Amino acid sequence: MSTHRQTVTITYETAARAVALALEIGAERGLPTVAAVADPSMTLIAYGMADGSTPHSAETSQRKAKSSASIRRRTGQIADALAATLPLGTGGAMTTIDGGVPIFFGDDHVGGLGIAGGPPALDAEIALETLKRLGARTEGMEL
Repeated sequence: MSTHRQTVTITYETAARAVALALEIGAERGLPTVAAVADPSMTLIAYGMADGSTPHSAETSQRKAKSSASIRRRTGQIADALAATLPLGTGGAMTTIDGGVPIFFGDDHVGGLGIAGGPPALDAEIALETLKRLGARTEGMEL
């Protein structure tokens, strides 16, 4: 019987780079973006909010990051059967709104990225482009 387990997690440096990239990509698309990165335990590691972004996007980005970090899939790919029950069952801590993506480097799951500020489809597009520029895996997360 094992007495412990090890969890691979994103570094602050990489999480902060992901946030900076997401804000840059949002600006390229004319969107004041909010970005958050959480580790696999759903702990917020890095966060950034572009000038002019909406206040509610702050919370939404963090919920997207934590959700994708926990379930290891894009928030927009969560089964319809969980669309209402996941947010209700977690007291609103998790969401099925698109724009959250898990962060994998190779086979290592290190966290989740949440993007908010625009329509969910655009948030997801920015999240996937951020992963690409970061050098993280995007297979299975396509729009």
